[in-house]
Amino acid sequence: MKQPRILYVEDEIFLAKIVSETLQGRGFEVVLEGDGAKALQRFEEHTPDVCLLDIMLPNKDGFEIADAIRDRNTEVPIIFLSAKSEANDVVNGFKLGANDYIRKPFSMEELIVRIENVLRHPVTAGEQDEMKLGEYVFNSKRQTLAHPQDTRKLSYRESELLRLLYQNRNAVVERRDILNLLWGSDSFFNSRNLDVYITKLRNYLKLDPGIEIITIKGIGYRFVLG
Repeated sequence: MKQPRILYVEDEIFLAKIVSETLQGRGFEVVLEGDGAKALQRFEEHTPDVCLLDIMLPNKDGFEIADAIRDRNTEVPIIFLSAKSEANDVVNGFKLGANDYIRKPFSMEELIVRIENVLRHPVTAGEQDEMKLGEYVFNSKRQTLAHPQDTRKLSYRESELLRLLYQNRNAVVERRDILNLLWGSDSFFNSRNLDVYITKLRNYLKLDPGIEIITIKGIGYRFVLG
């Protein structure tokens, strides 16, 4: 079986060594690059299955690298690993086509789970509008959630929240990322709104006991399909 190949762009030598060795020990092939200006060349030479990008890099930052990769390839998963945790950084990362954004410091187990998740469920620019969620069919463009016993029209924000959770299924999506992406800020008022929307989605999906939106206390949510 072919080892998944990861392009890992990181200029912190010690961190790069630890992460690379751990990933290699878990069955991944790692192409390591510390210079942002050389990252695109390495991408074209090695055709990775996943790209892990730091943001603050010498000569060219991770955002510029992601933008250049997306010009060439709309499907390869991109995960940002960065100490830059301001809301605008996270939002900018996703707008550039990232599949995930992990804040430093992070655990290796979390990183590996997120890599495995994007490899199993890649989110591409051309992802279909209609998605199968257990016994439901969700159409994000029409904003409909259909079940043999019920068809429901969703609001725009309900639809976007469900799409975000589904795209990151089996991985934890942080509350502050959801709030910044869908509401524009993680204020107390918006946080209470998110609680209401999560309750609504759970209610809409209750006809399929295999679907769960699990609260990870103090962190966020995990969308699970049984």
